[in-house]
Amino acid sequence: MKTILLCSDMDRTVIPNGEAEESPQARQRFTRLASHPDVNLVYVTGRDRRLVKTAIDQYALPTPVAAICDVGATLYHIHEGIWKPNPAWETEIGRQWKGYAHDDITRLLADVQPEKFYLQPPEKQNRFKISYFADISLDMGRLQEEVAGVLDQKGIPANIICSVDTAENLLLIDILPPRANKLLAIQFLIKQQELDENRVVFSGDSGNDLDVLTSGMQAILVANAADDVRQTAAAQLAQKGQSERLYLAKGDFKGMNGNYAAGVLEGMAHFFQETVSWF
Repeated sequence: MKTILLCSDMDRTVIPNGEAEESPQARQRFTRLASHPDVNLVYVTGRDRRLVKTAIDQYALPTPVAAICDVGATLYHIHEGIWKPNPAWETEIGRQWKGYAHDDITRLLADVQPEKFYLQPPEKQNRFKISYFADISLDMGRLQEEVAGVLDQKGIPANIICSVDTAENLLLIDILPPRANKLLAIQFLIKQQELDENRVVFSGDSGNDLDVLTSGMQAILVANAADDVRQTAAAQLAQKGQSERLYLAKGDFKGMNGNYAAGVLEGMAHFFQETVSWF
């Protein structure tokens, strides 16, 4: 039997850190599934390596065989506790920046909104991910345009991701090469390892998973996902005639409610019935 590659987001997908209730034993069952010899687990997350390790320990999650971190800017293979970066992925995303790297780009952006636009701590940075804080009073759209304008002058294409940290009342800005994203990193892994795409599935919960959820890859949306994400994903796949590629967890499977890991298990049973006996 061919191995199943289970690619999963972490926060509010297998980590129960949302408002919805977690089903008892769901994470333990998820761990049993991930430990099966015919399942390879890959976490796909915006977290950096340090925070992925922290979450694994804090929530008693299974250790994956690989991790796509920093929203796709890093790809690690994990064996016997050792995390090894994938140099081919670094080359793949790095060529878009034409030799520029983290420190070169921060120098270019030094004059953007002085005192209101500043680097996040070193642990949030890597060679191909530059992360800033910005004052909440700034217009997010204009700030994004200003950053893009500086980079455009040097011919540096970039994916500029802006969000809001409501707890700290700050804007968050991540700057990455355009190919550094969850979908392309998963596709790179599939191609590099010569995997059967029909034995690959992705699970997620939020808007930043939509590229993968609507790509035509087999995908699972856990029941605690926001209604607008569920509606958008379903509508986009319906337009493509690929509705069967997305499973929307509903709950009421094996006595579980479909939230978080329970939703992942429900979706796995839908796409791969043989896995039911594995967890």
